[in-house]
Amino acid sequence: MTTVVIEHVALNELPAAWRARLPAAPGTRVTVRIEEETVEQETHTELTDNPLFGMWQDREDTADATAYARRLRSARYAVDGSRRED
Repeated sequence: MTTVVIEHVALNELPAAWRARLPAAPGTRVTVRIEEETVEQETHTELTDNPLFGMWQDREDTADATAYARRLRSARYAVDGSRRED
């Protein structure tokens, strides 16, 4: 973790957004401490712990998901009323 400390900074040298948050007189000097925040990664283990997760992983007809979805969405019948074959 990296921390930067800048001491004795004039308040008017700080960015406007920072100055607005400090209830101090304009001539005041401050110490600025900047720390790197640690962001915790969200884990979705509750999803992967579900026994249904991955239930189709061994199916050969779903290996190409795009082709499988296209086949599912295609019309069952041709314009002339005959049934289409896969």
